[in-house]
Amino acid sequence: MRKFATVPASSTRPTFSAVPVLAGFVATFGVAYVALMAVVMTYAALTVEFSQSVRSSEAQVATLESQYLSAIANVNSTNYAAEGYAKPIAEVYVPGSRATALR
Repeated sequence: MRKFATVPASSTRPTFSAVPVLAGFVATFGVAYVALMAVVMTYAALTVEFSQSVRSSEAQVATLESQYLSAIANVNSTNYAAEGYAKPIAEVYVPGSRATALR
């Protein structure tokens, strides 16, 4: 019979464990997941805020448009002859200066 000497495994080759590597991957993906969730939540909050500001602006435009249309209706329904105005004899247009920078 032969006698074999038992050598500890740690002295013959370096030990490699996949557990720390996999734990690093899990930690990295966990941080990336939390960061992506923060980005998505921020985007959702900004989208809702923008949507509300658009609705508010549309309401303001609708109010101004209503005021404008009522003023135009008042102008169109006015009887200028009854107010004492007469039709002009001649129409003269005054030429204006150019509004561009190239003069």
